Amino acid sequence: MRVFGFAAAGALLLVIAEIVVFVLVAHAIGWWWAVLAGIVTTVLGAVLLKREGVRAWQRLRSAVNEGRPPGGDAGTGVAGLAGALLLLGPGFITDTVGLLLLVPPVRAFTGRRIRQATEARISAAAAGDLFGPRIVKATRAEPGPVPVQPGAGDVVQGEVLEGDVIDPQHRHHSA
Repeated sequence: MRVFGFAAAGALLLVIAEIVVFVLVAHAIGWWWAVLAGIVTTVLGAVLLKREGVRAWQRLRSAVNEGRPPGGDAGTGVAGLAGALLLLGPGFITDTVGLLLLVPPVRAFTGRRIRQATEARISAAAAGDLFGPRIVKATRAEPGPVPVQPGAGDVVQGEVLEGDVIDPQHRHHSA
């Protein structure tokens, strides 16, 4: 319930800010030009929504057909669709954010953030299926006792290679 309250307050503040910005822009360039700019960005948003939707679907199908995880392209596709949706709605603030989301570096940055947020909320197995193997940085620990949490199960010392724990006692070295 608390999240709903924050969302409602945020939406109300956005509406008020959009009205204030519209009045300021209309005062600066004229009412008819401001209305025309709003109509043009709405039409642009509709055109881009169709284009971005088709592109996102094509990238998804291409990834699946090539056997690649589709999630890498999904984040940038969602960012493009969000940009088009923001342009579709009325208001200069949302139009500005929507246009920014269509700029390739901003879109790539936002796509990475969408991927990180998604990976944090789903299981590691699902994230692997969606985005492919994770790249992690690891350092080798000094030899010694490994701390064990109660009920954590057996502790096996080894190293992580592409997500699998390799027991150093069971390695097969080819000569």
